[in-house]
Amino acid sequence: MDNATDSAGISLVCCGLIGTLVADDGLIERSFAEAIATQGVVAGTSAFARRMSQVHRARGMPPGDVLRVLFPDNEARAQAAELAFDRALPDALSRADVRMLPGAAEALDDLRAAGRRVCVLTSLPRRVLNQVLGTANLRRHVDLALSTDDAPRGFPAPDLALAAMLQAGVTAVQDMALVHGTGAGMECGRRSGASVVVGVLTGAHSAARLRAAGATHIVSSIAEVPALLEKLDPRAQHALGTENGTSAGDGVAAGAAGPAAAVSATIDVPPQATAERRRLGR
Repeated sequence: MDNATDSAGISLVCCGLIGTLVADDGLIERSFAEAIATQGVVAGTSAFARRMSQVHRARGMPPGDVLRVLFPDNEARAQAAELAFDRALPDALSRADVRMLPGAAEALDDLRAAGRRVCVLTSLPRRVLNQVLGTANLRRHVDLALSTDDAPRGFPAPDLALAAMLQAGVTAVQDMALVHGTGAGMECGRRSGASVVVGVLTGAHSAARLRAAGATHIVSSIAEVPALLEKLDPRAQHALGTENGTSAGDGVAAGAAGPAAAVSATIDVPPQATAERRRLGR
């Protein structure tokens, strides 16, 4: 039988945090700039410009992993910069107007009303996740919220998405969708086997970068996701096919199901490096 009739549809939607549900406003990259300044890499220098370009490319990854990219041969500098980042970001958030993106609350409520569970995933620490959930009044709109402290590895590894699936009681990876605004988030969705991997243009990376990292769909914002998932729902496709006198399988063969139908439900997860805790004292 074809995927459209075998699957019950998407039952878990995993969403990124800053840049997906909450406005970024440059807070993340400014906090990285403060962190690397403690290591003598200051604005106005070529070293600063080079490292900030690396920060932008690595967005979505855990801060400790990003800083190890910036200081690959000096673990002590990377750890010191991470401690500075862990102070800078919560301080910046406490002074910022942290708010949900337009249409985000309504989108989350619509997803849950349709019977889908919603989980927030972030490679940021639990302390930051809790701060944003409270300040942005986001907690009441979601079912689960996981940070990099809840899994051995953050994005782009699949650990957080798979942990969400287990906690939500989802038994098949193809019943999960992942929505994020970075290449690392798209790669997590691809590696986890999620059948729908949605890139949002409110995040750090461009549509081209999101597609190259594994996005099956690109949308302007989270506000478009409920309608997208409704359109992709195999039950809706089956009903539409019945009305038109065709089977759901005929629709898939004709390309009616879009890119999601081409994603295998049995994607192999590539071998991953041994997990390493990224924070001292955590």
